[in-house]
Amino acid sequence: MITGKCDCGKVSFSVPAVRKTVTACHCSQCRRASGHIWASTQASDVTDLTFANDEGLTWYASSDFAKRGFCKFCGSSLFYRLNTEPGIAIAAGCIDTPTGLQMGKHICVADKGDYYEIKDGLEQLDTH
Repeated sequence: MITGKCDCGKVSFSVPAVRKTVTACHCSQCRRASGHIWASTQASDVTDLTFANDEGLTWYASSDFAKRGFCKFCGSSLFYRLNTEPGIAIAAGCIDTPTGLQMGKHICVADKGDYYEIKDGLEQLDTH
């Protein structure tokens, strides 16, 4: 079982399994929401997510096709979910260690910030 939480602990969860790779999104929306890049893994179905505490969980409709879950108390950015798909992206940084995760790829690099370079040799896609 994989567990995770926000910074203040008012959102804590478990999920039986996640994808073992992390995707870093460099789009402007993800950069604004996270403060740099949005790095996440994926659970195959949102119904696999069990909350030990969801007191702080709030959802924000960040576009007409997706929403973001965050803690309304500490501001931790935790989840990203497309409205039409069963899966849910989980912020890699909120998963308790050891995670067993590895960086996998970068997406939306055509929209990345102008203050950094991506030099890790991983796959880079201009879009999602």
